[in-house]
Amino acid sequence: MVSKQLFNEEKIIVYTDGGARSNPGPAAIGVVIGNKKYSEFIGVGTNNEAEYKAVILALKKLRHLIGKKGIESQEIEIRMDSELVQKQLSGEYKIKEKDLQLLFVEIWNLRLDFKNLSFVHIPREQNRLADKLVNEALDAN
Repeated sequence: MVSKQLFNEEKIIVYTDGGARSNPGPAAIGVVIGNKKYSEFIGVGTNNEAEYKAVILALKKLRHLIGKKGIESQEIEIRMDSELVQKQLSGEYKIKEKDLQLLFVEIWNLRLDFKNLSFVHIPREQNRLADKLVNEALDAN
């Protein structure tokens, strides 16, 4: 169980990013939760698939870090620089691509335990650390 001191806020802010070199191409994801950083090379994919997979990793890590009781009571905001993915996850845009629909369903199932979860679009400049993690994972492979 992680204390709130890790996050220094009443609300947990999570930064996610995903990217692919060529689209589709080699892809990676980056997630920042408090002072914890995660990155992963995910193989070949599109930018949007990588963005979705970054959110999936974030939700799984949050569940692990703060536990089921914590995710039921804690306010959590996931910030990303992909406006398209943020609007799809918030229900503002439809998802037409079959591969993204499957990832959306996975996120939907993961988020059932989260009682106060929101997705927020931010400018790319405010997502530099998650972006750096993506590029480091891509450069390592």
